Amino acid sequence: MPFPERPTTVPFPRAPFHAAVAQVEPTLGNLKANLAIHLDAIESARNDGVDLLVFPELSLTGYYLKDQVAEVAEPRNGPLARAIHEAAGTMAVVYGFVEESPTARFYNAAAFRDNQGDVSFVHRKVYLPTYGMFDEARYFAAGSRIRAFDTRFGRLGLLICEDAWHLSCGVILQADGIDVLIIVANSPGRGVHEEQLGSRRSWELVTRTYATFLNVPVIFANRVGFEDGVNFWGGSAIVGAGGSWLAQAPEFDVTRISAVLDPRDTRRERILAPLHRDERVHLTLEELDRIRHDSYRDERR
Repeated sequence: MPFPERPTTVPFPRAPFHAAVAQVEPTLGNLKANLAIHLDAIESARNDGVDLLVFPELSLTGYYLKDQVAEVAEPRNGPLARAIHEAAGTMAVVYGFVEESPTARFYNAAAFRDNQGDVSFVHRKVYLPTYGMFDEARYFAAGSRIRAFDTRFGRLGLLICEDAWHLSCGVILQADGIDVLIIVANSPGRGVHEEQLGSRRSWELVTRTYATFLNVPVIFANRVGFEDGVNFWGGSAIVGAGGSWLAQAPEFDVTRISAVLDPRDTRRERILAPLHRDERVHLTLEELDRIRHDSYRDERR
């Protein structure tokens, strides 16, 4: 059975738009200072005609929060969110924060907010790493949904760092009809003694793989700076559908990169390599269901 058409309220193609990444250096736990960084970056981007500005994972709080998680958390419509919403004006913004739920659960979350059309969406990080230097599951609850959402830029998908290392997330978002994939991250610098920084090589592979196999542009936002002796390397990027580099940030520097994303380029890539069209989602579901039942039978033996 062919790949189903995903119902959408946004017709394709749409107009080109100016996307940018703010590669920032948050201060751990300092909400006031980090909000000021966001407001400055938002004002500068608005003045330059940016339509969509993307900040990294946990950009409002810093990463190695540990026991500070509850102290810096807020509801998804809390004071920090309202300040960003007001400052953004006609520009859409993606930023990272700690979300506190009504039942006092804390999530590593990323929000999309756009005053035009009053669109608001929050993704809670699904995969919390607990290996190597990471211990997120000790402090955060795991998200339970991976959903695309409609915007004036098309249908977007939003993932947080470790989510992108699980291919199932990309498969789900492709089936949900995304036109653009946004990945926000706090990626530490690893492989510093290699010819090319190991972290850069890994993320270049991830972002170009998604752009190629999902037939969508990918916006990758990573931070810079030091926390708890760990260096975050930056290297944010905007990748065109098909895997071409549209913009790349330097390593270790606070900066902003931008590119124009044109849906006509995505359309051309889908004509040249119709991977999205030919994906057999029903076959995938049937095989996964078979595997699930096989595993259940094995457990009962």
